[in-house]
Amino acid sequence: MGRVSADPEDIQGVYDRQAAVYDARRSRALFEARWLARFAVALPGGARVLDLGCGTGDPIARWFMAEGFSVTGVDFSEPMLAIARERWPEGDWRQADMRVLDLGETFDGIIAWNSFFHLTAEAQRDCISRMAAHLEPGGSLMLTVGPSAGEAEGTVGDEAVYHASLSPAGYATCLEENGLRLTGFLAEDPDANQHTVLMARKD
Repeated sequence: MGRVSADPEDIQGVYDRQAAVYDARRSRALFEARWLARFAVALPGGARVLDLGCGTGDPIARWFMAEGFSVTGVDFSEPMLAIARERWPEGDWRQADMRVLDLGETFDGIIAWNSFFHLTAEAQRDCISRMAAHLEPGGSLMLTVGPSAGEAEGTVGDEAVYHASLSPAGYATCLEENGLRLTGFLAEDPDANQHTVLMARKD
């Protein structure tokens, strides 16, 4: 691939510039709902959920807040977070980069929907370790990833953006090395707008 930059600052710049366009075009149809519900079933009532790469908070964080969960939204793009803060001023919205995630607290569940796959393969392995450290024992993790190992090009608003993925076996191994167990993997789910979804649990 190589045409699109994997540099974190370049990817952040795309989201900064495209925040309003992205928000306007982002589907609110909740094609993710079946996966969100499956994830929520594994959580205790009123659980603390970390939405990693939360963007504007719509629709993922909004769904969890509506279901009664305590949500912390983390994103590296201040323009994206500004939209979330305007909509939910009482919300817990924090500017941080998942590559160096160190919040000093733990959560019952972590979701990174359409965000984690912007990391290089090496950065993904490190981030999984960081996410494991932020999960309570028995906590659940859900990520959107690629269907196979490699790099690809996606779009955010009107700009191209970098995507990468490990293989399913590569994810299973990395999770196991960090005390996590793969509990679900579906490549290019036709009922979720062709997203590839991974779920895991901290033993």
